[in-house]
Amino acid sequence: MTQDLDVRLLGVDELTSPADRARLLAPQLKALGDPNRLHLVLLLAEGPATVRELTDASGMGQTLVSHHLAPLREEGLVAVTPRGRSNVYALCCEALAGPVKTLATLAALTPEGADACCR
Repeated sequence: MTQDLDVRLLGVDELTSPADRARLLAPQLKALGDPNRLHLVLLLAEGPATVRELTDASGMGQTLVSHHLAPLREEGLVAVTPRGRSNVYALCCEALAGPVKTLATLAALTPEGADACCR
């Protein structure tokens, strides 16, 4: 005996309350809240890069770049792909690049934002 079930996927709005969604989003925003990590995300918004390329572009040391990439990977914001003896880092999806660039631009348009971001 088989039974057909009326099953549909629920959207995030149906699954969680705003408070639940905030709790789900907070760790990702926390990972983006560090200026060094946000700098790396802005660099990756321009395209994939190796740690060496990120080190050269950011002026940070290799250890510091690797240290800051770890929480971005853990939160699923950055993906890593092995390439020979190096790893290539990229944003999890192209959809993340636009909002991050927009926020950085908006922040740079205000005196407070210019002092805090995007130098």
